[in-house]
Amino acid sequence: MSPDAAAPAAPEAAPRLLRIQEVAAETGLTPRSIRYYEEMGLLAPAARSEGAYRLYDTDDLERLRFIAGLRNDAGFSLAEIGQLLEDEQARARNNVKFRAGTDDEQRSALADALARVDRQIATLERKRGRLDAMLADAAARRTHLQSHADDLEAGRGPAHEPHIGLPLPTPGAKPRPEAGR
Repeated sequence: MSPDAAAPAAPEAAPRLLRIQEVAAETGLTPRSIRYYEEMGLLAPAARSEGAYRLYDTDDLERLRFIAGLRNDAGFSLAEIGQLLEDEQARARNNVKFRAGTDDEQRSALADALARVDRQIATLERKRGRLDAMLADAAARRTHLQSHADDLEAGRGPAHEPHIGLPLPTPGAKPRPEAGR
């Protein structure tokens, strides 16, 4: 056979399906969390085995990683994640509708897409506002603690007792009165 001759194509292997324990190991999630995401409608297993075990494919793994990232890294609620996932599915539907639709269907798809993007922007701006407040609180605590460190270095006692061991304030929460004061 000459090197230029094409070798017969091997039949494409069926995608490997993983059981929930394998998916948990791959994603760092617990099986309980994965089942909970299913109950919340954020995920549907690709298939079920003959023994009714949940089976997941690579798309499910990516979806779970996306959910975990939004939840753990960005602090999104499950409701917000659900909305983002629904918006992504709607984006795909709107894309098909826009490409194959009439002028009215295209306008409808664009209006829906714009409304969804506007909602996403509002959600992200609220989240950024909460993060900005948390950053401002942390920066203020650092400045406060640095002033105590500067006082100590200069040989002065602090103007008041540092609050090193107190819990971090929750942004937007009202301060609790300290006991005994």
